[in-house]
Formats: sequence, C-alpha cells, structure tokens
Amino acid sequence: MNDIPNYTLTQAQMLRLHAQRRPDALAIRQKKFGIWQPVSWAAYYRRACHVGLGFRALGLGPGAHIAILSENRIEWVLSQLGAGLVGAITVGVYSTSPSNEIAYVLNHADAEVIICEDQEQADKVLAVIDQLPLLKKIIVLEKKGFEETRVLDLQRVMSFRALEEAGVQHGQLHPRLVDTCLDAQQLDDTALLIYTSGSTGKPKGAMISYANIAAMAEGAAERLNLNNRTTHLSYLPLCHVAEQMLTAFVPLYLGSRVDFGESIRTVQEDLREVGPSMFLGVPRIWEKLHSAISIKMHESGAIRRWLFATGMRTCAPFAEKAAHQRNPMQQLAFSIYYLLIFRALQNFIGLRRAKIALTGAAPISPVIVQFFRTLGVPLVEVYGMTESSGMVLGQRLDDVYIGRVGLPIIGVEHRLSAQGELQIRGAVVFQGYYKNPEATASTIIDGWLHTGDVVSAGEGGLKIVDRLKDIMITAGGKNLTPSEIENTMKSSHFIKECIVIADARKYVAALIQIDYDAVAQWAEARNMAFTHYRSLIDAPEVRDLVQAEIDIGNARLAQVSQIRKFHLLTKELDHDDGEVTATMKVRRSSITRTYAGDIDAMYR
Repeated sequence: MNDIPNYTLTQAQMLRLHAQRRPDALAIRQKKFGIWQPVSWAAYYRRACHVGLGFRALGLGPGAHIAILSENRIEWVLSQLGAGLVGAITVGVYSTSPSNEIAYVLNHADAEVIICEDQEQADKVLAVIDQLPLLKKIIVLEKKGFEETRVLDLQRVMSFRALEEAGVQHGQLHPRLVDTCLDAQQLDDTALLIYTSGSTGKPKGAMISYANIAAMAEGAAERLNLNNRTTHLSYLPLCHVAEQMLTAFVPLYLGSRVDFGESIRTVQEDLREVGPSMFLGVPRIWEKLHSAISIKMHESGAIRRWLFATGMRTCAPFAEKAAHQRNPMQQLAFSIYYLLIFRALQNFIGLRRAKIALTGAAPISPVIVQFFRTLGVPLVEVYGMTESSGMVLGQRLDDVYIGRVGLPIIGVEHRLSAQGELQIRGAVVFQGYYKNPEATASTIIDGWLHTGDVVSAGEGGLKIVDRLKDIMITAGGKNLTPSEIENTMKSSHFIKECIVIADARKYVAALIQIDYDAVAQWAEARNMAFTHYRSLIDAPEVRDLVQAEIDIGNARLAQVSQIRKFHLLTKELDHDDGEVTATMKVRRSSITRTYAGDIDAMYR
C-alpha cells in the first residue's frame, strides 16, 4: 500500500489502513459530561467493525440503506463507517425534521434501519411507522425513556450497545467478513445518499461514491493546506455535504483529528476549549458571531470601544493580505491591536488558533468577511454543492479577494454557459439522483454538472452572482440578483433575514426578520417596554431602527437595487411552517405565498 494518504483507496479502506499503521494515534475526541474522551484509530476501526457486523447480524446485506437521525457525535461516524465496512450505504436525516419529512426521506431512500439519537427522535419515526414498510429496526443511541410497558415499541427498538454486542458475536462466527468486504470494495461503489435541502420542492437523494469522496478529500486538503495535524470541531449537520467533507472525508485520508462536542447547544464553549485549527461556518453562523461581538463591544467601556473602532479602522486596509504578505508597518499595527483587543475577541468566539476558517453553502455579505479578516480570523470563501460532493471552488490563504470564491480545486474543470451558469466536470461530480433518472439527465449533461449558479469571472477568480432561477426582472426590465441585496442587509446585526420582492414589480421591497437578541438588547438599553417578539416588532422605534439599517445598506447598492419599502415579519421563520429548510435556507415561493397580502400592501 502507498503512504498515507492514499487516494486510490476507499474511505472505509483508509480507516483500516490508519488502524494498521498508526493504531494509537488520536482520531476522535467525544465530550461527555464535560470530559473529552479520546478514541484512537484502532478503537475507531474496531468499534466501526462491530457496528457494521451488527448490521449484518440484523440481516442487512451489501447495498442496504441505513439512515441516521441524530446530532453530530461519535456514533454518527461509527454508523457511517460501519456501514461502509460491510458494503452498506448511509442516509443522513436532519435531526430538526418533523415526522412527515422523515417519512418521505426514509421511504424514498428505501431505508431498512434507522439510527436515532434518543426517544424524541425515535418517537418521530414511530409516529409514521405504518408508512415505512421496509423499515426493520430502530436503533437508539440513548434508550432512556423506553419503558418496559411499551412492548410494541421495544420489539422494533434496540440500543446501539446491543447492536455492537451483536456485531461482536457475528464477528466471532465470521472473522474474515469485514476484510473480505473491504478487499472487494471499489471506488465506484456508492457510499452515501445525501438529500438536498428541498428549497424548491421535494428533497432529492444525491448518490455520492467513494471516488467522489477521495477526489474531494484530495482537492480540499490541497487547497486549504490541511494535514494530519489539522483539528476540527464537528457541529454542522452531518446530513450536509459540507460537514461530511471536514468530518468524514478529509480526516479519513489525512488521519487528522475530529472533535465532537457535548451538543449543538455547547458549540461556543466547545470552540473555546478545543481551539480548532480549522473552522467551517455557514453565513448565518458568521452573522451570529458578528452580532455577538457587536453586542459585546456595545456593552464594553468607552476605552475598549474606542480601541476596537480604531483597530478595525487601522487594520481594514490590509484585511485581504495573509500575515506574511503584510509590510513591517502593517505587521506592527496589527500586533498592537491584536494584543490590546483582537486576541480577546478571537478567544471570545473560540477561533484564536484557527489557521483557516471557511464560509460556504450560501452567499455571504463582503462586509462580514471584511470584518472577520480585519479581526485576524483567516476567513476564506469557498463554493460547493451536494452534487459536487463538497467544495469545488476556494480561495487560497495567500490569494484572497473578498467577494470571490477563487478557482476550481485540483481535478476539476469549469466553464460558463451563455447565461453565465457555472458548469463543472471531474471526479467530484456525483453519480446521480437516487430513483430520479430524469433529474439526473437534466443536471449532468455530457459529463458536465450544471450547477444552476450564475457566476462572473475576474481578478481573484470566480464570483457567485445568484441562483439562475432566482434572478429577478423588474417591471422596468432591470435584472436584479436578490442575494446581493439580501446579504447587504444581513450584514447589519439587527437584521436576521431579508427576503427580496422584485420580480415583475415596479421597485424592490423586502420582508425583514429582525435578530431578536440584538434588537432586544438595543431596546433594553433604551428602557423600552416589551414582552415578546411581536411586541418588540410593534414598537415604532424598532421600525425606525430597521429603516436606518436599510438606508445604510442601500447606500452600498445601485439605485435600482435599493429597497424602497419593507414589511417586518411578526414571527421568526420556521422549519415546521415550511418557510425554511432544515439547513435554514429560505423557501422563497412558500414565503411569498404565505405573506402575499403583506407583499401586495407594499405596492399599493
């Protein structure tokens, strides 16, 4: 075998290789009850074997589909790699999904077993069990709550520990089974089914092969300068290809460490403890961190506020430069403000030791990127999608242009259509949509993946303009890119969501959702009385605040793109109401239907 990493091996074969060559090296840390528990590569492989053999003991054969419904934790990757070791295929399900969405994915994916985190998640499945004829077993990570009186449920439910124990026994009867499966495994075999967010319709199951995973791991590691010393805190949903890339793709090839925190609710605390060298945040995460810093500085004394404002103003002109590219005066200026203010703020968000930080999965305001780079966080913009198995465009740390996503990673070709649509070709392009040949044929044409995203080329690489289907044409015939307008407004820490209305309209209007925490803190500082979200929205002062923030955003936009009128949403957009996806992407058509009356009122 070649030296690690070996991109001619499958992800599952790489797990075996690490266990053989560096059995005692640290692979995973899992935080439980406040204590970080280390797991070596040998233990990772051993437990994954037990899980995979447990699936075989349940009667699952090669190619079986195994679903996982859980927050990120070690059992997630043990189940995924265990499935891979015996030739099964993993299907991720968002833990925030209601029962009807879970039923759709499990049915469409032909899932035979589902791993559930706890009773709450298992109950969602049990609520629709009559709709799931193929489902044989529900395996629960935390079985507390399943009382002995629930006999019917207990017949369908088993614990994860019992699964591993069954695997140990099956392995004693079939000691060569895992090695036999791995030796026969091919890069073209399907590894995962990753369901799209379903922002415009029913989610589609993207088939990701081991070849896709290997190509993505190699390209991402080279572009982001990752190695076996890289550390990563896994917290974004593993149902999403972005987190898969950094938790299960790259680390399995490089042999780098992954940390799983206590829960999604302890991410900020876990970040401060771990101090990862790599961090991925979707735009909403960076917007929240930006808001948290803004609130913290607002609550600070006058001297600290002055230092912060002066430091940001002084260091902003060289924010695009890597540390080694700055001249001596710039290095001195940053060092001073780093010691006085920036280091404390980097510690506050847990990113002081980050060698690279990523933003992707959706467009982000350049103002937010500028803010963090000025603060000294090495934030770069990347682009990818489920169908490309993860990141295919990305900036290098020493070649940053804010607002651009760089050029393709190694092994990826690109071209632009006459409409400016990005099309890519290479080993990262997925196998197709499960049970949907029509959608596959319209997405992959002559080997080229049609991304549906409009881009422009220029200095610094490519710039994502918008989704081809989302570009709007006003009544006056002007083309608008709503994401540019929306992200400009969301750079305000008082605005959480902005949905632009402009298609076939006389001017641009918007539905605005405030950031409740930020606006509430602002209102409390002014002794304003309010009791909940709706009462805060009804305050005239809040409307004036939002108008002032929109005026600031409008000043950065062309006149035709400026928001003329807006409506404040009286509640937060909700997944259960069908307004956003599990990944918090706005379902634009659903929202415009729901708020049709409010939209029409803005044009009267």
